[in-house]
Amino acid sequence: MALTPIDAATCLAQLDRYDAIIDARSEGEFALDHLPGALNWPSLNNEERALVGTEYKQISPFVARKRGAALVARNIAAHIERHVLDKPKDWQPLVYCWRGGQRSGSLSLVLSQIGFRVQVIEGGYQAYRRAVMADLEKLPAGLRLRVLCGKTGSGKSRLLAALHSQGAQVLDLEGIANHRGSVLGLVPGQPQPTQKRFDSVLWDTLRRFDTAQPVWVESESRKVGELRVPEQLIHHMRASPCVRLELSVAARVRLLMEDYDFFVNDVPAFCERLNALRSLRGNEVINDWQAAASSGHIEGVVEQLLTTHYDPVYLQSMQRNFADFPNAALVEPADGDHATLQEVARSLLVSAEAG
Repeated sequence: MALTPIDAATCLAQLDRYDAIIDARSEGEFALDHLPGALNWPSLNNEERALVGTEYKQISPFVARKRGAALVARNIAAHIERHVLDKPKDWQPLVYCWRGGQRSGSLSLVLSQIGFRVQVIEGGYQAYRRAVMADLEKLPAGLRLRVLCGKTGSGKSRLLAALHSQGAQVLDLEGIANHRGSVLGLVPGQPQPTQKRFDSVLWDTLRRFDTAQPVWVESESRKVGELRVPEQLIHHMRASPCVRLELSVAARVRLLMEDYDFFVNDVPAFCERLNALRSLRGNEVINDWQAAASSGHIEGVVEQLLTTHYDPVYLQSMQRNFADFPNAALVEPADGDHATLQEVARSLLVSAEAG
């Protein structure tokens, strides 16, 4: 038998060495968050976990444990038949559950009895979560961040994608958060991840960066949609060198009409989203914008949103929060087309290498 407990901090430092990372929690718990690359082998599935919990509370712990033991044994047998029979003797998995208790203990015990070298996270997912949050306080300080600043619709996300396609290191906070960073930023039908999931994916992204090379990131605020960006990352972003991307208003409107085409195709949804601005812009303005959009003049509404709402707020925020913003290198592409921004990306990377 080779069953070894491991503390969460050590586990994170050597996470990539395991042949498999196995989450023994239910599907529902797994969906909320899990270790990077983890496979879900529930010792108890959603319905079974609820059943055992009900019996524990309403009948007795003893009855619940008997029920749970039968279910866990059956599920572990199924996992072994489905996933383990083809594994070589030197296969080394990492196993965890919620607190490092019975669910991971039962699975890891059977695997170790087979002869595999199994490690179990002491304290389970909860300990992993604490270790991730501690790491997120330390990792940002080691990064050479380069911050892309620019008003809404300037093409910052497109430029990040262009930089990434040319081999640059990119931290896409909006991509991780599944949100475009404004009141209109939630993509219909694509909910944001949980805060815990956002933190896990962000941690996994940060730990993989080469600290000797620049990392490009947008000038995000403390929240992307409903998700909080770690305070140390925000602090480091705001102290880092900036590049200022400037596009004409007409080019920005065109870019937004392309990138937010789901609103162009669903004007009622666009009008509904505008209601979030009533406390800032007033009922009369919002009613006028909704009427104009419903009459087919959505481009005009987008332009007014930019010039009267987003631009003043954005510039105030940049000047207040980003120390290098007044000295930022200015980039003024003719338009926000993908081909144009590929050229901008090439130029930025040449300059970064020369610097």
